[in-house]
Amino acid sequence: MKSVSLVLGSGGARGLAHIGIIHWLEEHDYQIQSISGCSMGALIGGIYAAGKLDEFENWVRAITKLDIFTLLDVSWRKDGLVKGDKIINTLIDLVGDIKIQDLPIRYTAVAVDVNQEKEIWINSGRLFDAIRASISLPMFFTPHYYNGAHLIDGGVLNPVPIAPTFSDNTNITLAINLGGKLIEEPAESSINNHPEKQNNLGIKQKIDNYIQRLKKKMDLPQDIDWDAYDIANQAFDAMQSTIARQKLAAYPPDLCIEIARNACGTLEFDRADEMISLGYQKAQEHLT
Repeated sequence: MKSVSLVLGSGGARGLAHIGIIHWLEEHDYQIQSISGCSMGALIGGIYAAGKLDEFENWVRAITKLDIFTLLDVSWRKDGLVKGDKIINTLIDLVGDIKIQDLPIRYTAVAVDVNQEKEIWINSGRLFDAIRASISLPMFFTPHYYNGAHLIDGGVLNPVPIAPTFSDNTNITLAINLGGKLIEEPAESSINNHPEKQNNLGIKQKIDNYIQRLKKKMDLPQDIDWDAYDIANQAFDAMQSTIARQKLAAYPPDLCIEIARNACGTLEFDRADEMISLGYQKAQEHLT
C-alpha cells in the first residue's frame, strides 16, 4: 500500500473531480495520509478527512441548478455578493461541526490574508471556519474574518498548495490542478468508468424539503448581472492557471493530474455526476 500526500487545487465545481480521484485511489490500495487544499480542494479534502465524503457525494449528485442558486444568501455588500452562511450551515448539518485537530488525516486549508498579501495555512480549529475562509472567491463570497484577519480564496496566491506537504513522510505527493489546458469540447456525461452510486431518492426529498423552506424565508433577487460574474470568474481562472503552472514548476510533485479549466463552469455543481466520473477517468489514465 502506497501512502499519499494529496494536494487538491481550487476551481469551483471542477473540484468535484477530486471525488472521483479519491475513489480511484481508495480502490487501488493508496492510503491518503495528508491533505492540503484550497478553495474547493479544501472543501472536498476536509469532508473526506472527516469521513463524510459518501454523504456529501450523495448530496451533491442530487442538487439541481435551482437548488444551488437558492442556497446563495445574497448580501449586496461591496466586498462580495454572497455571505455563504447557508451553504456552510447546510454542510455542517451534513458533516458535523468538527475540529481539524480531531481529524484522522493531517489536513491544511490554504487561504489568503487580503490585507497582508500572504498565504495563511489553517491546520487547527473548526473545520468549516477553515473551509469558509479558503472558498472566499473574490467578488463572489464575502471575505471570512478569522483570527483577526480578513481571509479570501487561497487560489489567489496558491491554487495548488504543495508546500504544506513538504514535511510529510509519504511515498507520493499527488497534486490535482483544476486549471489545466483548455479543451475544445467539454467533458461528456457518458464517461462511466467508475461504478457510481445512484442518486438517493430519500436524500433528494430531504434536499427538496430544505430548499422549499429556504424559499419561504427569502426572495431571490432577479436583477443580478450573472454574466458580469461569469467574466470575472473566467479571468480568475486564467490567473489561477498561470500561477499554478509557476508553482508546479518551482515545486514539482511526484505526480500531477490536470483537469481542463473549461471542463465545467464555477457554479455548475449540477454536473456532479459528470465531473466525478471525469476525475476517476483521469486518475485511471495517469496512475496506471
